[in-house]
Amino acid sequence: MKLTKYYYLVIAGLLIISCKNNNENDLAINDGETSSIEDKVSVLLSKMTLEEKIGQMNQYNGFWDVTGPVPENGDQAKKYDHLRKGYVGSMLNVRGVKEVMAVQKIAVEETRLGIPLIIGFDVIHGYETLSPIPIAESASWDLEAIKKSAQIAAKEAAAAGINWTFAPMVDISRDARWGRVMEGAGEDTYLGSKIGVARIKGFQGDDLTTPFSIAACAKHFAAYGFAEAGRDYNTADIGTSTLNNVIFPPFKAAKEAGVRTFMNSFNELNGIPATGDKYLQRDILKEKWKFDGFVVSDWGSISEMIAHGYAKDGKHAAELAANAGSDMDMESYLYVEELAGLVNEGKVDIKYIDDAVSRILRVKFELGLFDDAYRYLDEAREKEVIGSQEIHDAALDMAKKSIVLLKNENNILPLKKDGQKIALIGALASDKTSPLGSWRIAAKDSTAVSVLEGLKQYSGNTITYAKGADVSIGKTEFAFEVKINTTDKSEFNQAIKVAKQADVVVMVLGEHGFQSGEGRSRTELGLPGVQQELLEAIYKVNKNIVLVLNNGRPLTINWADDNIPAIVEAWQLGTQTGNAVAQVLYGDYNPSGKLPMTFPRHVGQVPIYYNYKSTGRPTLPGEDVVFWSHYQDEENTPLYTFGHGLSYTTFKYSNLKIENTFSENKTVKISVDLTNTGKRQGKEVVQLYIRDVFASVTRPVKELKGFELVALNPNETKTIELILSEDELGFYDNQGTFVVEDGDFEVFVGGSSQTELADKFKL
Repeated sequence: MKLTKYYYLVIAGLLIISCKNNNENDLAINDGETSSIEDKVSVLLSKMTLEEKIGQMNQYNGFWDVTGPVPENGDQAKKYDHLRKGYVGSMLNVRGVKEVMAVQKIAVEETRLGIPLIIGFDVIHGYETLSPIPIAESASWDLEAIKKSAQIAAKEAAAAGINWTFAPMVDISRDARWGRVMEGAGEDTYLGSKIGVARIKGFQGDDLTTPFSIAACAKHFAAYGFAEAGRDYNTADIGTSTLNNVIFPPFKAAKEAGVRTFMNSFNELNGIPATGDKYLQRDILKEKWKFDGFVVSDWGSISEMIAHGYAKDGKHAAELAANAGSDMDMESYLYVEELAGLVNEGKVDIKYIDDAVSRILRVKFELGLFDDAYRYLDEAREKEVIGSQEIHDAALDMAKKSIVLLKNENNILPLKKDGQKIALIGALASDKTSPLGSWRIAAKDSTAVSVLEGLKQYSGNTITYAKGADVSIGKTEFAFEVKINTTDKSEFNQAIKVAKQADVVVMVLGEHGFQSGEGRSRTELGLPGVQQELLEAIYKVNKNIVLVLNNGRPLTINWADDNIPAIVEAWQLGTQTGNAVAQVLYGDYNPSGKLPMTFPRHVGQVPIYYNYKSTGRPTLPGEDVVFWSHYQDEENTPLYTFGHGLSYTTFKYSNLKIENTFSENKTVKISVDLTNTGKRQGKEVVQLYIRDVFASVTRPVKELKGFELVALNPNETKTIELILSEDELGFYDNQGTFVVEDGDFEVFVGGSSQTELADKFKL
């Protein structure tokens, strides 16, 4: 083990650190070199008092302004005292080399054992330079680009002293009312699993000890995305088949990819809050899946078990969480206050404490913090990396790949670069903050490139801007509700005037960046406020409209789909928003994104998703007969299906073939010819779906089981081969056993989940 000079002096007994508590720093792991991390963890654990062990299980939010005086009173003073005593194992929301150095030096140089802190932060889609929100990145279906985006985010965050991110969120959700769909990969388990793994590999890299990699966290375990009514923090009530086949697989894939931490969820599942659920945390995650990292609670979720009605008080909550396998307490203060007493009373077995602490120490060793606690703390590197051209270039690349072309009638897109008079309308078109999206804690306001700036930069057209109407009113802040403009239409007339004089109108409408995210559920999924009225008013004077959507969730835009010739789903694309949108609108970049989540026709259809079950009455039995699964007032079908997305070129699928060698080598090979039938180079996401026609547990009408992003020149044809193995053909039965059953299978291949190119095979 490589030790700093400081530690060698400790081991040799040559240096005694004088602390206020007069304890010696006793970090010596062993007298000689220890061969493995497990041995080092065991040696260090044997030196720790019960209070020091519990301290490793305690995580505090940043509380101390390092540029100010040392806190002397209140909670801040108490936290500071705990930090100096070694009763804090991790801190979150401490960022920047100067700030992290201040708390790390206390942990390393003033506590008895000198155990370094692990520093956590919500690096969700970037640090200071932001890539698109995660659901937008997922629309790229480009796993290498998503991995690179996470890698770049990790590099910038690590340069600021952070070594642990609370990402990726791998919750599957089918409900666009839930605001946190912006933070995940959408509705599909297969796609979500692949994207989660890509993000983990991007964050963690191949070697956690490198100063540009950070530990990842798979969250929220489990079923958070199935909150009833799409209302955040709400109850989840689901069956075992959905739990095993839809919710668990992305988490299991995260574990197999080597993710070092998990976060439990706010919701209850089957009547038990996840933070206190032994089945989830011990039986499944740690025992069945053999996860050897640690589990952190979500913010205050241990104490929230009291409000759930599951814990009597704080002491009881700490007991339940520790026994269930929640290793680290994020901002409940209950472990540090209650666990020692619970252990002494025999209500929490010391083996659970030792197990939790061992897991936490293991990750710290893997990060190399015991070799060099200051490995992430280099002010020169911080200045060089944060906001560098490399980071911005990667953010722009990801932003372009995240855009989905939903509709393009009469080839209104791409726009001409010269000779067009363009009216640009919408408050979001000039906004430099909202496009950053939610979860942008380290990003500065007004740092996004606006669509207005982008359009002006990339063409010689005359561009006239008119706001039309504000989306929000007053100050917008992360922790507070966004107040939406529902009445002020005073600037409509100016927008109408501008639209009348234009050849093409580009309207940027949608949600404010803080209308999506945690705590931001909606019952209406249309354009917020007066924006729909603005869109219709402009349409009356100029029908040549390109609608650019900024949003963090699927929206109900039926009127726009019926009337507007071109619709571009641009999500919230981060720092490089305007440049990405402009390059797509002008045709410098040919869009290839596909929807990772279904767009409903009406909020009453929600939850709506492509891989639904057939039911016993799936079709109309006769003219006007009511006895089948349907609505009286709306179609069953979505507005835009999962996997939908257009290009400036066209593609043809043909020659679907199945080579069934399952009996010999447990694989079925699917091949299809893809031809670019248009006049531009383009990329297409070839999507493979299957249906298990009958099984011991009913299966969906269609399931994504493979995809490939393919680039083709005009008139070029490629044969695409996709392999189905036992992993794709099997499922979990109601006993939780993975099975591959004989029977009939249907195969579907195409450019969305509504593809009709199909064939069959038997197992």
